[in-house]
Amino acid sequence: MAFELACPNHVPALQAVVALATFTIRDEATRDLTAREALLDEAFGPARLLKTCQRLRDGSAPAPGLALVATDCVGGLIGTLRLWPVLAGGRAALLLGPLAVAARARSLGVGGALIRESLARAADLRHRAVLLVGDAPYYARFGFERRFTERLTMPGPVERARFLGLELVDGALSAAQGRVIPASTRALDLPQAA
Repeated sequence: MAFELACPNHVPALQAVVALATFTIRDEATRDLTAREALLDEAFGPARLLKTCQRLRDGSAPAPGLALVATDCVGGLIGTLRLWPVLAGGRAALLLGPLAVAARARSLGVGGALIRESLARAADLRHRAVLLVGDAPYYARFGFERRFTERLTMPGPVERARFLGLELVDGALSAAQGRVIPASTRALDLPQAA
């Protein structure tokens, strides 16, 4: 999927010359991992690995088909977004994040394009709901609301006002209540046979 993006052709010391070009959103590939980690470090710093949402991602893989990257007109990685399978009070859902956009590409629509594409793909794949911890005014324009997470808890500290949800299917989170856990944890919670 291609989108309009300002792509620098040449940047003199005191002047940025920008030409209109496109950026592309595609599935993340193994070759993107080093650039993705560098982008996440640039955007969030090393403290990103200590956040509550990271606890839900540790030891898991992103949901199939829902690890995306954005690349600029020369193939450089300028954005990343993954969605992860979780259980929200026992209901299947996805956890969005982290979303990161390179400093040179911010305010050009890369983040919004990644979110819209990931939500469309999630709906096409028949996922029912998406959760995140993030800036409420930013994510509200995509339909995320606090009301969907009022009876849910995270496995660590989060600012309640930043804990948001979106139903891809009406009613998907209506009775969801309890803790958000990695989807793979379900097997670990079952009693083990002797």
